[in-house]
Amino acid sequence: MKALIVRKFGEPGETEFGDIPDPLVGEHSVLLDVRSAAINYPDLLVIRGRYQNLPPLPFAPGKDAAGVVRQVGSAVRTFKPGDRVVAHMEYGAYASCAAVPVGNCVTLPPSISFDDAVAIGLPFQTAFFALCERGRFAPGDTVLVTGASGAVGAAALQLVRALGGIAIAAVNRPEQAEQAFIDGASHVVDLSMPDIRESLRKQVQDAMDGRGADIVLDALGGHVFGAALRALTWGGRAVVIGFASGEIPQIKVNYLLVKNIEVSGVQWSDYRDRQPQRVSEVQHKLHELFEAGKINARVALKVRVENATQALSEVDRRAIAGRVILTFK
Repeated sequence: MKALIVRKFGEPGETEFGDIPDPLVGEHSVLLDVRSAAINYPDLLVIRGRYQNLPPLPFAPGKDAAGVVRQVGSAVRTFKPGDRVVAHMEYGAYASCAAVPVGNCVTLPPSISFDDAVAIGLPFQTAFFALCERGRFAPGDTVLVTGASGAVGAAALQLVRALGGIAIAAVNRPEQAEQAFIDGASHVVDLSMPDIRESLRKQVQDAMDGRGADIVLDALGGHVFGAALRALTWGGRAVVIGFASGEIPQIKVNYLLVKNIEVSGVQWSDYRDRQPQRVSEVQHKLHELFEAGKINARVALKVRVENATQALSEVDRRAIAGRVILTFK
């Protein structure tokens, strides 16, 4: 099969487009002819060998794929050749075909294109589990989203609005505010303000008539995380999604006690591996929201998989506002 191949861990420019053997189809697996794959930021970490789970070399990266079932394993009864599906995997999406455990495949409605299907994959799944499973979101909740210009942050803003909450987007640059409002933010706060420890809380409380946020979804870490904790209301919940700042923060647990707040984390791939049925339920929910026009795929760029190296570099530089999709046909 054709694939973008990682033969050694390194920079995106060190990958190559070529041939690797077709994957074997296990008893409980589905062989998928891939039509579209999404570039996600974790793919860059995998390519560089910096991710928590690394595949054996050589391999094709990629965690979101959509396409048409070519073959099913002997024990598979839920899919048949010709079915359109979207699939979640640890790696292997940047290839013309992929073998995926049947539990990680979801039927794709005819109204949703392959490109849109992968665009509302990993970031929306991560945002949904962070918001609803870990943050225990309820309609009317106020949610502060850091890293609001990133894929997961943008997905979170859309989901908060779609599910009946109030989203506050935390941005680093003024030019990011317009897109945050489009994605669903009711308010935007500025992370570049001096003394962020005090200024973030004040901005949130000013926006909410003196009240803090019910939920914080933090993808940045570093000093922003500590500031975001201070912006929580009494009994609030903070969910750690990642550390895009490059700094893993420390928590003074006495502060959790004094404000009756809680902190949890979300590692979405654990849900994929441990609770695939729940992930499938969430994907169906995302499809419903998309078909109802309540969330948007935000596809910004489509490129052929053989040109993926340049696209990966663009994502790495955060030069594209929106999702980058690799196509195969």
